Amino acid sequence: MTTAPIRPRDRDTVVQALRAGVAPLRGQHLIQVGRHREIESLLRDVERVGQGGSGLRLVIGAYGSGKTFFLGLVRSIALERKLVTAHGDLTPERRLYSTGGHARSLYAELMRNLATRAKPEGGALPAIVERFVTTALTSAKERSVDPSVVIRENMASLSEMVGGYDFAQVIECYWRGHDTGDEQLKANAVRWLRAEFATKTEARQALGVRTIIDDASFYDHLKLFARFVRMAGFGGLVVCIDELVNLYKMANTTARNTNYEQILRILNDSLQGTSEGLGFLLGGTPEFLTDTRRGLYSYQALQSRLAENAFASDGRVDLSGPVLRLASLTPEDLYVLLVKLRHLYACGEVSRYLVPDSALTAFLQHCSQRIGEAYFRTPRNTIKEFLHLLAVLEQNPGTVWESLFDHVNLDEESNPDLAPLPEDAEQADEPAAPPPATTRARPAASDDDDLASFKL
Repeated sequence: MTTAPIRPRDRDTVVQALRAGVAPLRGQHLIQVGRHREIESLLRDVERVGQGGSGLRLVIGAYGSGKTFFLGLVRSIALERKLVTAHGDLTPERRLYSTGGHARSLYAELMRNLATRAKPEGGALPAIVERFVTTALTSAKERSVDPSVVIRENMASLSEMVGGYDFAQVIECYWRGHDTGDEQLKANAVRWLRAEFATKTEARQALGVRTIIDDASFYDHLKLFARFVRMAGFGGLVVCIDELVNLYKMANTTARNTNYEQILRILNDSLQGTSEGLGFLLGGTPEFLTDTRRGLYSYQALQSRLAENAFASDGRVDLSGPVLRLASLTPEDLYVLLVKLRHLYACGEVSRYLVPDSALTAFLQHCSQRIGEAYFRTPRNTIKEFLHLLAVLEQNPGTVWESLFDHVNLDEESNPDLAPLPEDAEQADEPAAPPPATTRARPAASDDDDLASFKL
């Protein structure tokens, strides 16, 4: 635990997010506890991406166990290693594959949340392109050649990739706007890179290109952009996509399987090393992975690739596979977390602590009596109630902390993803019923005789 003072801005960012039940976007290191081996494993993945490799990890954890926080922590580590990160959540309007604009919407969300070490909160796309241009200018000055020559040389390696020619042309348009002071041309180039052009006609009029980033080219352009950020001087691109359980909840079997095919394509490229400098972190629940009817295991090719190591049993673990299961926090981990939260709330000043150590122990005992082991296995509600307690003590000086325990509103987390689907959604997933017979019904065929109903 850090002994240096904590800035009120950092404190407020973390506290407000945790009180709302969401993971903070920065300051994760102030409250990180446990899961050291999982972090070390993903740190090796980040380093491999930074060296031009690739990777994909499915981060699987129970609802409320902290996988979104864990993904945010890995993102912050990637930023410290001078990589570029992009993150987004899947929703009914954002998917990995679609024909109705949902994949393009996800790409646009990732580009909006693009982050670097200098801009950790997102919106770093213009800065990345500007850095590429600046690097090209420096190289051209050293070689005593025109900057456009250097830019075309760098873009030549992208032109051979799917969609690379138009991508290179858009970057050249940005350079022309930079060289001539045409801010509108630069803005149009950034719009194209953010997938904000809805039609090819509009893109051709603005930039002279014949394609746009759409549903079909979603993944290909992520591979292009990963190589581009390496040209701009960064290590690579780490893409974090959370809430993949939204694919599990899709009622249409065909739409769900096409999204699973996209995951299979990304997984194959990552395992074979064909996507340079690109890493994926996908967050989901155990049901999303192992359900053989609607989850990833319902797709045979994915089930065979994501199957767990048979030797990792009886307490033995394997953290090198594509599936990383988050271990639950222990009671000791949660106690350390409350200590860090108390320290954070006091901005790092021991004299401003609102409760003594005995209050932490008593609070955890009270939580254990209310909801059992869930208080540390899925600690979201426990953390929220503890911060609510500190807020009341801070704003009501003289209040005795023991008197507030009866007001702790603590319930066990319930996973909404396991709620029964609407009846019509369930029926959409089942085969259509046969049409009603118009003639006298024949006896049903035997289950073990496939030819019983055969008729010339």
